[in-house]
Amino acid sequence: MDERETPDRFLSPGEIEKKSFRILEGLLGEYAGSPGEREVVLRIAHATTEVEWAKTFRFSPGAVESGVEALRRGAPVITDVEMVRAGIRRSALERTGSPVLCFLNDTDVAEDAKRAAATRARAAMRKALPLLDGSIVAIGNAPTALFEVCDLVKKGLCRPALVVGIPVGFVGAAESHDETAALACPWITAPGPRGGSPVAAAIVNALIRLAEKE
Repeated sequence: MDERETPDRFLSPGEIEKKSFRILEGLLGEYAGSPGEREVVLRIAHATTEVEWAKTFRFSPGAVESGVEALRRGAPVITDVEMVRAGIRRSALERTGSPVLCFLNDTDVAEDAKRAAATRARAAMRKALPLLDGSIVAIGNAPTALFEVCDLVKKGLCRPALVVGIPVGFVGAAESHDETAALACPWITAPGPRGGSPVAAAIVNALIRLAEKE
């Protein structure tokens, strides 16, 4: 019995993924971005089922290529929350030697945040500063984490290989996305307040797949 005759409830994981991406390719249609950007947009659409929203994502020139190159040389991936970290394919990253790091729940981060009357997400990015040069920063939850990264980049204190800036929320998310799009380093973001940890993880996973292909 081939896939066309098999009810969806009985498909294997591989068959489900294959069928999903065949549907997504048809829905995406004539996408104007590069092949690498198309792969990222497909993964966003797969994670969210929001094809039209996925098409609105913005990329700085060479952003995908910079992220792929960073992974191929084993650069760290730094996340704002554990949910982003958990969604990234770490088994694949182990082959490149890229660690996935999140400092949000570190004791010293909580203490620094309390001392500075700042969010833990912001303090976590400050702790990550020595690692930010050449890294991939994937932020899917906390606008304050993204604001901190933007400030560090604008002050010339670091230059990540890629900033994936897609936190979600009613307070600060849209503004943090706009600041990301003005950075003088590679970035991926979207207009407006929508985003989320699964989206940030999906973008990194797309980059991992591209790195594996090469």
